[in-house]
Amino acid sequence: MNRYARIQMTIPFSNVVKWLVIINVCVWLVLQIIIEKNFFPGMITYFFGLVPARMLDSFFIWQPFTYMFLHSTSQMTHLLFNMLMLWMMGAELELRWGSRFFLLYYFVTGVGAALIYVLAVSIYALFTGDSMVMSIPVIGASGAIFGLIVAYGIIFGERIVYFMMIFPMKAKFFVMLLGFVELMVLFSTGVAGSGVANLAHLGGLISGFLFLIYYTHRQTRRLRKDGGGSSRPRKSNLRLVVNNDSKPPEDNNEPPRYWH
Repeated sequence: MNRYARIQMTIPFSNVVKWLVIINVCVWLVLQIIIEKNFFPGMITYFFGLVPARMLDSFFIWQPFTYMFLHSTSQMTHLLFNMLMLWMMGAELELRWGSRFFLLYYFVTGVGAALIYVLAVSIYALFTGDSMVMSIPVIGASGAIFGLIVAYGIIFGERIVYFMMIFPMKAKFFVMLLGFVELMVLFSTGVAGSGVANLAHLGGLISGFLFLIYYTHRQTRRLRKDGGGSSRPRKSNLRLVVNNDSKPPEDNNEPPRYWH
């Protein structure tokens, strides 16, 4: 059977993805469900969630990092869906890139999404006079997850994915559609109207895309520099923005081509 016609039903559980899932689940269960809900209501979210006013006025500069490890305590699906997407998208990216770069990219997009969100809501509050949005905490790994989604769409752009688990489409179109949906929801409900930080989702898409462009450009310059002054080849991660499904047919270790 041609390898492009086969359906690989298993998704690997790579090392960094596994530990990220474990940490997120432990933080949610121990710190949020057991400790915060029973002993210190709202305190962990206040100090470690992303609250733009606290970050800018009180210099809680750790929040763009820590917010991505907190999730809703009233809706378990928030954690469940984020961890599911982390596994489905992240495991294959980690195997493609290596654990070190994958972890760097995950945090760059998570923090980048937070910074874009804080900048956007600050501008919104400045021009509208609505400062309430500055005090609303943002929690969840969704910013980093959307960064993984845009990377997946770039690297595995021709792969078939299923929108809403029903409609098949190429991964690159899936990312475009997802970005369009997030933008439309943001315009229709406002910055905080839907109860979902769509701005942070868009921030993850933007920061992931910009980081991949920057990194690929930097690697290209290094290759050109080394090619002109040294005969020793240098390893490169240019494959970041290349469709890596183009492998010889006899290669039986290719990643799964379909998922849903």
